[in-house]
Amino acid sequence: MRRTLLRALSRPAVVGSADRHEQADFCLLDLLERLRALDYRFVTPTPETHRRVLEREPGATARDLRGIFGWSLPFERALPSAEIFDALGSAGMVREEAGLFRSLVRISSIGDRLFLHSSYPTNEIDSVFLGPDSYRFARFLKAEIPGGPPVGRLVDIGAGAGVGAVMAAALVPDARLTLTDINPFALRLARINARHAGLTVETLICPGLDGVAGPFDLAIANPPFIVDPGKRAYRDGGAGQGSALSLAWALAAARKVAAGGRVLLYTGSAIVAGEDRLEAALRASLPNAGCTLRYFEIDPDIFGEELGRPGYEDVDRIAAVGAVIEKG
Repeated sequence: MRRTLLRALSRPAVVGSADRHEQADFCLLDLLERLRALDYRFVTPTPETHRRVLEREPGATARDLRGIFGWSLPFERALPSAEIFDALGSAGMVREEAGLFRSLVRISSIGDRLFLHSSYPTNEIDSVFLGPDSYRFARFLKAEIPGGPPVGRLVDIGAGAGVGAVMAAALVPDARLTLTDINPFALRLARINARHAGLTVETLICPGLDGVAGPFDLAIANPPFIVDPGKRAYRDGGAGQGSALSLAWALAAARKVAAGGRVLLYTGSAIVAGEDRLEAALRASLPNAGCTLRYFEIDPDIFGEELGRPGYEDVDRIAAVGAVIEKG
């Protein structure tokens, strides 16, 4: 079926800017298809783990496809097949460096799905991040969506690479999928990732839910939650030691979700003097939207390296948390 989908795409015959963009997207889809056929797999670690692994062998070059598309190592032209190199080059996602080449995209596997996202290190303001939180988010959705009310429309808020919507789609196969983000590059990769999974999605460039007309049956979100001095959109969670965006998205979704619908929020929360202030803020505000809350820790201690950075001076730990919000 995937090969039928791929063959059904036609390369544009003209070279206007829109057509070049379409052709580049076709090439990235082709790249995913080729890696799928080779049973490519790579689990993306945290940036700190990634850095430590690369430090073991300074100046190393890629020895296999995981080195190229997972570890973001420079590679020799002869390493990948001509078809894989041409797909990457035709998409404009390869850079030459001192006689070697480097992919500008990473490709990670979650379950049996492959996802395009930004290469390491993710320093650019429009970087599209996928990492351990994406895996926890996918498991959270798999645990919470089954057994819930019917879903005619699902909204993935701040969708990034589209992990939430793609992984949730198998659990709500008849749902209309709407993805929002402020990053056009993220939504571009999300559309390609969704198409590779055989899905059609609607994408909206907007902050949070600002461009989404309600109601919808299910909102899912994995917002940024780190205090980031660089204010990178994929990472910076705002005030409240990174909790402001999580709180804003959860409350906006609670107001717009249909009666009987749900909001599934996976995020990180800074624990200060034993108190989870995000939980307290949600419990205080959600009754005003006619919603109930079930809230729990998924992992008690993540991204511990952040605690030595400005903004975390009084934080005990950062916990990965799940919030299940239901509207009566």
